[in-house]
Amino acid sequence: MLMSTAALAQQSPAELLGPLFEAVQTKRVFPDGKTFVDAVPKRDVRAILADYRRQQPADPTALRAFVLANFTVPGVNDHAATDVRQHVRALWPMLIRQPVSPAPGSSALRVPAPHVVPGGRFREIYYWDSYFTMLGLAVDGQQPLIESMLEAFTASIEEHGHIPNGMRTYYLSRSQPPFFALMLDLSRNADPATAARRLAALRREHAFWMKGAACLDAGGACLRVVRMPDGSLLNRYYDDRDTPRDESFAEDVATAAEARAAGRDPRLVQRNLRAGAESGWDFSSRWLADGRSLATIRTIDIVPVDLNSLMLAMEERIATRCAAAGDTACAAEFAGSAQRRKAAIARYLWVAREGRFADWDRIAQRPTPALTAATLFPLFVGAATPGQAARVAATVRRTLLAPGGLRTTTSRTGLQWDSPNGWAPLQWVAIDGLARYGQTDLAREIARRWADTVARTYAETGKMLEKYDVEERKPGGGGEYPTQDGFGWTNGVFSAIDERWPDLMRERRRD
Repeated sequence: MLMSTAALAQQSPAELLGPLFEAVQTKRVFPDGKTFVDAVPKRDVRAILADYRRQQPADPTALRAFVLANFTVPGVNDHAATDVRQHVRALWPMLIRQPVSPAPGSSALRVPAPHVVPGGRFREIYYWDSYFTMLGLAVDGQQPLIESMLEAFTASIEEHGHIPNGMRTYYLSRSQPPFFALMLDLSRNADPATAARRLAALRREHAFWMKGAACLDAGGACLRVVRMPDGSLLNRYYDDRDTPRDESFAEDVATAAEARAAGRDPRLVQRNLRAGAESGWDFSSRWLADGRSLATIRTIDIVPVDLNSLMLAMEERIATRCAAAGDTACAAEFAGSAQRRKAAIARYLWVAREGRFADWDRIAQRPTPALTAATLFPLFVGAATPGQAARVAATVRRTLLAPGGLRTTTSRTGLQWDSPNGWAPLQWVAIDGLARYGQTDLAREIARRWADTVARTYAETGKMLEKYDVEERKPGGGGEYPTQDGFGWTNGVFSAIDERWPDLMRERRRD
């Protein structure tokens, strides 16, 4: 005899859900025992129980998936995925920090203007994160904050000669992927004095990256500069120190000890670890000699396609800004530098037979075999030909496109900048780069899949995360620390996608 609706309403969760309730609570699917008892069924409880008996999800992972599919659980999946953009707008004030004047003994560096931090453990402003954060600020009516962050970065170059990895003393020996030139494209400040100051800062940043040109030896590399076989100069990631990173001291000591046992110089390993951190891809099989072990890291032996694409963009913008300022000698100098770099990218970093742009192994004198999302950077900055762009698009669709967005690499190593993780900045580089060359269908498909991953994860967790598993469309993993929430560049890229193609989220609502 079926129980009446009124009778059901009087039962406690233990009485109502019986074996399902007992399994969820005893297996501690949720850390707090009160969480599940406050859950709301998404459909008739009798149908849920019938499905539970039929499916019999035994392990905690399967049981949790069953519960989330059938119940709205407070604090877990009680957020509407379609509210993501609204949530991001509410997050911006929480991520804003006021000017920083460091206390004596603090590791903080001076930041003279309000700025946005990524969130979580990243409680200071970071370099390349900020460009993607600014994309969201631009479409969310936060232009004054963009100008304020540009002031902070300009002041950093004036004070330190470059923009550090992050605004901490322990980051001063390295930078990050140089996006300052592209950040300036987002400015609406037309003041000539400000333009002159920013151009001076941009030229000084370029000098930081090219300083090694004055000390090249027979080995063909010094600091961040590498001489290619034809004499042209390209760049690599580097770090001015060869000690364990302050913020990852124990990890670096352990990696260096493992490398020492294999006969490698610990100081060289530590410099390579630091250079990997400068790349932003810390860490990835992209930098590993054996493709698996961090003890084989060799970042400084690699001429990266993403870095050199960004250096090309920097040189082009310096030339344009110099021309606008009436400095024809500067304009000619940097236009020439850009032209030579573009030719070197085409000559050394394009692998025609595989339809991809690659990093260059300066020791082996050939492209590396690793296919990574960095292959899209020449499209992002306009350095590819239409034919190359079409070939890259086909390669990406075949190898890097995952159910939840763009894979970072094709390798599974447990490192966070490898498969199955996908990262907001690489999604945007792909989306914007492909769209630039008319590969709009693939650009939209990457955008749709990644935005859906973000929205689904937000619906389940109420959080915007640093990285995502684009295979299973869930929070990402790996790395030296837990997955962080906040999160500046995810907020920015999601908002930029939604602004460019608002129909993607409307389509999701209809689904």
